[in-house]
Amino acid sequence: MSGPNAPLYAKRSLRVINAESDDGSTEYKRQVHKLSTSRLHTLATQMSYRLDEGRGRCTYHIGVEDDGCHSVLDYSAVSESAWVLESIARSLNAVVLERKMIQNEIEMDDNGKLKLVENVNDVLVVEEPPVLGSGIDGFNCEDEKEEKSCGDDDEEASKKKALRKLSAADEAYTRCELTIQRVETHLLDPSPLSLSSLSRGSSFAEGVKGAVEASSSKLKSPVSSTTCRKEESKVSGESMANAEMNDSHHPVNTVEETLSTRNIRVAVVGNVDAGKSTMIGTLTTSFLDDGRGSSRTAIMKHRHEIESGRTSTSSSHLLGFRHSGEPIVGRDKLRANKMKSEDEIARESYRIVTLMDLAGHEKYLKTTIHGVSSGFADYAIVLVNSRHPPTHMTQHHLNLCCSFGIPIIVVFTKIDGCPEHALATSKHELAKLLKSPEIGRRPFAIKTEQDIVTSMGKLHTLAPTIDISCVTGEGLDLLRKMLFSLPKRRRHEKKVDRPFEFLVEDIFPNVPGVGSVVSGFVNAGELNVGSHCNVYVGPTNDGTFLKTVAKSAHVARINTSHVTAGQSACLAFSLNKELRKKLRRGMVVLQESPTATKEFDAEICVLKGEGTTIRRSYQAYVHILNVRQSAFARDIEIVNNNALGLPPSHNAKEDTEGIVLRPGSRAKVRFEFAQRPEYIRPGMRMLFRDGRVRGVGIITGIPQ
Repeated sequence: MSGPNAPLYAKRSLRVINAESDDGSTEYKRQVHKLSTSRLHTLATQMSYRLDEGRGRCTYHIGVEDDGCHSVLDYSAVSESAWVLESIARSLNAVVLERKMIQNEIEMDDNGKLKLVENVNDVLVVEEPPVLGSGIDGFNCEDEKEEKSCGDDDEEASKKKALRKLSAADEAYTRCELTIQRVETHLLDPSPLSLSSLSRGSSFAEGVKGAVEASSSKLKSPVSSTTCRKEESKVSGESMANAEMNDSHHPVNTVEETLSTRNIRVAVVGNVDAGKSTMIGTLTTSFLDDGRGSSRTAIMKHRHEIESGRTSTSSSHLLGFRHSGEPIVGRDKLRANKMKSEDEIARESYRIVTLMDLAGHEKYLKTTIHGVSSGFADYAIVLVNSRHPPTHMTQHHLNLCCSFGIPIIVVFTKIDGCPEHALATSKHELAKLLKSPEIGRRPFAIKTEQDIVTSMGKLHTLAPTIDISCVTGEGLDLLRKMLFSLPKRRRHEKKVDRPFEFLVEDIFPNVPGVGSVVSGFVNAGELNVGSHCNVYVGPTNDGTFLKTVAKSAHVARINTSHVTAGQSACLAFSLNKELRKKLRRGMVVLQESPTATKEFDAEICVLKGEGTTIRRSYQAYVHILNVRQSAFARDIEIVNNNALGLPPSHNAKEDTEGIVLRPGSRAKVRFEFAQRPEYIRPGMRMLFRDGRVRGVGIITGIPQ
């Protein structure tokens, strides 16, 4: 090569490592400095890709060309680049585990040309502490390391450490290896310097000073006043994710634990014009609505839903909270027009509220009932349009939630511009519905944070009511604090010791590059997926189960090898084309060889309300968790009502055609599925309907 840059290119022809690959978790950088905001965002996106490729860990080689040759830079240039990349890593919820500075790889020959050293032992490799610390306890790890080295009694080791000192001279050609680990914990502090601050051209010295001051101020607060562990600062990524902190108030928790033990599932129901999707969109994106449906478009699935404004399918959306109760902003800070993905929200959150958006239109009532039945909701939010009195659909939704024993929170929407008399009328009509014998709740207005504290623990007798507006933002802060304060009601972690049971809610028969994938809920047990993980999927239409291998799993779009009770997950199976066609919703995934049944016994209670007559051969649509199918009543036996203080013939009588059940009566009924066998077991809760919800019950046995 000729020209003025020929000597420079000649220097950069000394290969020290292999050439860079476009794929994988390794990235090469010559130098990173004086960057614009757009360039920093590009580097952050690139680092996020490398972290995903390495399943949460990546390696950066600084001072190295793409072909693996040494960039021939001095220590200060490489150190500044490492500092910038470490700041970018912190903005992505990642930390630097290892920072190696390498010198003395290149020497000058007798002719004044650069060459690689012949003796590998002459190469100087020094591990430096990260500039920004571990992200949890600031800079005191570095201080402890210095104290530990000062107290070393071995004089020879001290001399060797003194000799192995990096040189800052211009001729001391340096390169750096950074090992970056994504930390799956809510305790990681944000970067002391934002990306915008880096783009304004702050120097390396100023940046380090600002980082120290930011970390020092955090160390003075009780939240971050933790002591560093008495061990080497070089920590593996696995121990970083699972390390126990000495801070008893804020222990480190993994994403898996957050998504199971601190994940509260809330069903959102209400009439078609109540604004369910708009409220969920506003809460998850942290952007107010424009009054014309801009918020709901961020969460709707199908085009016809966006055009009509009516939700026709059930969908789940994550609302994350930090330990302080501050909500996680749903917009991606690197891509302003893009929503944060579920894995990003899960990694940043201490507590998660899963909002299940259900349909409100009467013709989609079957979908709503199935969503409540299979959703394992801890609580339900019933939305009421403040400008119109509650409708018959509101009453159906209240009855549905009470049938499953789900505590209710009532939210009055669209209060901006609502006349006072209209709001008063809506509240009066709703109070009459709540106080009815079928529901039995007392409305309790939430006006302050103290009201939230008062209502906790009394949600089975009270129905808290909150007034909100998604346009002005009024009442949204109270609603967020209410959601954050809700205690976990369903303790799925107590079912970990049971046999594995996964309820299939949706199927994806052929995902490119993966195969057959099913999504659903882990109802019991735990599973370690892999090439030796044999499971049974079914039942098929003939009642048999498919034996296959669970290859991989995702939880909140995070690749994992372990799923446990209480998590919504996706499983990938090894199935051929013929077996893929047999997959359907309502199946179950088990590890033990199961059996399907077409008949089952249940103890039912007919709900009070509209006239309902149930006798032998009565046909209804049955919902049992994720199973939904028509069933016939083959046999009816009256339950002894004496224990309830009722006469034996209460609301039930026997005529020429057999026993007849009326509203309010209890009976043991043997049902038979009309189409195909299903997997059910004693203890499952059921609901049956024939247009409207007619009754609820519990499975008591399976005939042999």
